[in-house]
Amino acid sequence: MKHILFGGDGFVGRQLAKRLAEEGEEVIVADIADTNRHIYAKARFIDCDVTDPEAIAAVPMSGDDMVYNLSAKMLSPIQVRAKRHDFFYPVNYHGTKNIIEAMDRAGAGRLVHYTTDMVYGHTVTYPMTEDHPVSPLGEYGQSKLDTETLAQEWRQRGMDITLFRPRLIIGPGRLGILTKLFKLIDLNLPVPMIGSGKNPYQFISVYDCADAAYKAWKAGVPNEAYNLGSIDPPPVRKLLGDLVKHANSRSLLVPTWGFAVKRTLDLLDALNMPIMDPEQYLIADEMCVLDVSKGERQLGWVPAYRDEDMLIAAYDEYRAQKDSGTGVGQGTAQPAE
Repeated sequence: MKHILFGGDGFVGRQLAKRLAEEGEEVIVADIADTNRHIYAKARFIDCDVTDPEAIAAVPMSGDDMVYNLSAKMLSPIQVRAKRHDFFYPVNYHGTKNIIEAMDRAGAGRLVHYTTDMVYGHTVTYPMTEDHPVSPLGEYGQSKLDTETLAQEWRQRGMDITLFRPRLIIGPGRLGILTKLFKLIDLNLPVPMIGSGKNPYQFISVYDCADAAYKAWKAGVPNEAYNLGSIDPPPVRKLLGDLVKHANSRSLLVPTWGFAVKRTLDLLDALNMPIMDPEQYLIADEMCVLDVSKGERQLGWVPAYRDEDMLIAAYDEYRAQKDSGTGVGQGTAQPAE
């Protein structure tokens, strides 16, 4: 049996490939990038663009193989509205379709697939369980929801497909939009919050994401969807306040009228000058917290990392990159891998 990781050179893929290889499993990393071979030196790398069916067909696959789809276009760089569909769908939806169809031809019937919590849209019930209504607020979330529909169709044809819906994934090399926050704190500038900052904000560690995929394989790849997020996320004000203290910064946290900020961002988006994607800011002041207890009950998965620790570790990485002159913000911080 082989473990085939499409998009395996991404943040979650690196950790999963490393773990599997260290346990003696045969691992194939199929990706268009090959930048971290030292992390999973025992894995075999195959150049593969998931938008190209012929490239996927060149990946050796057989009936007893375990397949993971970690490939995705995410919310960075920010796209203007007219370009969002063409930016997200080729990889997120059509790439997933290409992988599943290749699995079908090879007789491979087990897939772990990452979508996003952004399939939910606005908070209707709190905390959000996996049966929360789905109503994405943009093309990114919709592209991922469409893959869930696709997965359900293939489940009915006999495939076993586990879906994961992670919150904002952070970990080594994964800074992205957080870099803007860290710069403000480093410069002792005010840090604006969308809303009062009383609502919690939830992360998920890249290590916990990789652990979830591993445990889904061990559990027999259940035909279920699972939320991935931290446990007991703190309010935004406390999360940022602790970071400011850790950084020895004089930055002040500035609450804002969330409605006005969102309408301003809506206007900038309409003028093709977005500074955040609507899927990010429209829920920024909501009680948007995922209930992750289903993963514990069915997979034995429990997140090990706290939001406060993850954010501080990301800041320390930012400072280390800045102090060493190696460049800051080369990674991305996105809702899903």
